[in-house]
Amino acid sequence: MADFMTDPIVHGGNLHEASQRYGIPYAQWLDLSTGINPQGYPVPPLPAHAWRRLPDEGDGLAACAAHYYGAPDARHVLPVAGSQAAIRALPGLIPRATVAIAPLTYSEYAPAFERAGHRIVPLDIACDALPDDVTHAVVVNPNNPTADHLSAAKLLQWHAQLTARGGTLVVDEAFADAMPGASLAACTNLAGLVVLRSPGKFFGLAGVRAGFVLSDPVLLGRLREILGAWTVSGPARHAVSAAFTDLTWQNQMRAQLAAQSARLTGLLQAQRFSPHSTPLFAWTDDPRAAALHRELALRGIWTRLFPTSASVRFGLPGSGDEWLRFEQALSESVHAIEAARAG
Repeated sequence: MADFMTDPIVHGGNLHEASQRYGIPYAQWLDLSTGINPQGYPVPPLPAHAWRRLPDEGDGLAACAAHYYGAPDARHVLPVAGSQAAIRALPGLIPRATVAIAPLTYSEYAPAFERAGHRIVPLDIACDALPDDVTHAVVVNPNNPTADHLSAAKLLQWHAQLTARGGTLVVDEAFADAMPGASLAACTNLAGLVVLRSPGKFFGLAGVRAGFVLSDPVLLGRLREILGAWTVSGPARHAVSAAFTDLTWQNQMRAQLAAQSARLTGLLQAQRFSPHSTPLFAWTDDPRAAALHRELALRGIWTRLFPTSASVRFGLPGSGDEWLRFEQALSESVHAIEAARAG
């Protein structure tokens, strides 16, 4: 497998890079390179003490998250400074072994496990039985960027196979809030199961840098010792607690995102792409991917290109004007690609 220790990790949202590369001012870009909800949760005003006091780990945030995610109870939830912190720390808490990770998935996992001394092999999500030499597995569900979505039954089948070998199943559910049916949060009383959740995508609160690790209390205790105190800021705790308890906003947003996802899928299909979608993004593998990414960038629209797989991911526009801008730019870009091929 590739040497992840030296391969650079690229993420969406890198508008400064796009601005420098294409000579378009930062403020003129439409950023569709992430799967973050552009219509994020309207955080209520922060109380003054959220800024002035140290974060209070007795404020009930873990219990609030347990209720929202459907975890057994607060003992099975650890708030962290974004799931990124847990991704870096977790590989060192489980025995070094062979870890199966999908070849095209969130790019932080393989390097993190490799740095901790694990051996990385490709995960075939279509298989029923994991190979005998696999001890641990990492599944992003739904997958980022391919939108593959595995059932809870299949994941629990894999979990049983791994725990029989003394292994661990890590499930990243960063995009599961908009389609929560297959979540394993309720099963995190099981040993050898770790579920990562993030309010950054569905709630559009990526900037607060908060996340949650759901697992057995023993593992969470070890993780807490590594990460230390006050990992989640007071303002972040206030914002996330408000979002988790606002059921009206959540229900309305799930319906809204479903409609917008269908619209995005329809626009791509109209240009003869075959997208795979979640409520927050669409992805397509297509020979035109690199050319499409470049043509859209020339028009100030930034998407996420995956050059090794000839594929591109699109987030959702956030307003009516942005939708019209994207539709026009998409049509113009496809016509430009076709004209270049014809010429």
